[in-house]
Amino acid sequence: MYIAAVDTAQLLAKAGFAIITGGGPGIMEAGNKGAQEGGNTSIGCNIELPFEQGPNPYIDISLDFHYFFVRKTMFVKYSNAFIIFPGGFGTMDELFEALLLIQTKKVSHFPVILYGSQYWGGLVSWIRDVMLGTEKISPEDAGLLLLSEDPQEICDIVVRAYEESYHQERENPFAHREQSIR
Repeated sequence: MYIAAVDTAQLLAKAGFAIITGGGPGIMEAGNKGAQEGGNTSIGCNIELPFEQGPNPYIDISLDFHYFFVRKTMFVKYSNAFIIFPGGFGTMDELFEALLLIQTKKVSHFPVILYGSQYWGGLVSWIRDVMLGTEKISPEDAGLLLLSEDPQEICDIVVRAYEESYHQERENPFAHREQSIR
């Protein structure tokens, strides 16, 4: 997983994207390392916790947060995509916050890509079978999640989505503003 996260971040960095992670060890460190190896900005949004986590050594810009909700706001506000590697409760919180904000159109749609079908497959099946099956979400909502185990495919998805968003913005520069005024 660590190597895949480095490779994914490196490809995205080479494609022109800065990489933002939680700034800690493990997969977060791998993302920041890949950003630096790819020659782009590596940002760590570190959370103050009593039992862990100082910033990893691969961060160019380190931001410290006391509250999770402020850190999540920064992630969503400045992201063109979420690439979610296996993680714990914090990862789930960030994943579902992003999905909710996209679903309710509080933020512009961006790709949410889960890395690792063995880890995420059960959750994706549950969302599609149970949540969608009992009409708690719409078919469009179930389609918000993508699953991949290929760093190049992930990079291609993000680049394509960014280009589509850029072209839509150029065609109608007031679309986002109109949506936020409502």
